[in-house]
Order: sequence, then C-alpha cells, then structure tokens
Amino acid sequence: MRLTMYTDYALRLLMYLAVKPDALATIQEVAEAYGISRNHLMKIAQELGRGGFVETVRGRGGGLRLRTDPASIVIGDVVRATEDDFRLVECFDPTRNRCVITGPCRLRGALAEALDAYLAVLDRFTLADLVVARTPLQDILGLPVGPGKAAPATAAPG
Repeated sequence: MRLTMYTDYALRLLMYLAVKPDALATIQEVAEAYGISRNHLMKIAQELGRGGFVETVRGRGGGLRLRTDPASIVIGDVVRATEDDFRLVECFDPTRNRCVITGPCRLRGALAEALDAYLAVLDRFTLADLVVARTPLQDILGLPVGPGKAAPATAAPG
C-alpha cells in the first residue's frame, strides 16, 4: 500500500492546523514550513474544505483552520477522501480488467482483505493521535508555543 504525495501533503496540512488551533494559517506559511509547493497545497486545501475537514476564512487576515476538533478527524476518512485509486491490481477495475486468470485467481481476494485491514488500522487513529506531542511539532514547524498549548505526549492507540 502506498499513499500519494497528495494525501501525504493533506495529512501534513491537517497536522499543521492541529498544532496551531487558535490561529489561522496561510497556505504560504504552511508551504514554507514544510518546503512544499504552494500550488499543490491550495488544491489540497480546497478539497479538504469540500470534505468538511478545513474551513477557509477569506479576506485580509484570512487563512485556514480545522473545521472540527482534531479528535473527530479520522485518518482513514482523510485517506479515503484524498486517494483517488485503491485499485491495487488490474482486476480491481472491472471496466479495464483484461487479466485472463481473474475467475479462479485468489490474489484479488487477498489484496482486498489487505486493503480493508490497512484502512481499518487508519480508522483507529484521529488527527489528535498524530499531534499528541504538540511542542516538538511546533518547534520543528517554527510555530510559537503559547501558554497551555502543549499537549502531553502519550502513546498512540494500539
């Protein structure tokens, strides 16, 4: 299983917004913090907005923020919303399948089960789980740590 760069950037954008909960973030500042393309992030932010993960504030002093609490944003939902192709092999796409062994082949079933397990694991984690150690993330991203902002580091659910 492999995530696209698009999904990687979407998750990073959400993590950035989660560690900056009381302020708006601009696409430019997020792009600079991660060293990634502003244009890519703009497209991603738009899709995350349509998906209900992010809200945008227009105008002077505008920017992005999470639409809901990080604990309510399930990582599996984000991955499903941003990945456009879970067809791991040709036979996952009935309109393009030309594989001659599709009927008796058991690989498709094994891969489908693996994909379901992969997504089930991601469904166990929320955005809050990814940013439990806020202070180190804020330091790396160059964000100020305000009073009471740092969350205690805890183990992720397992």
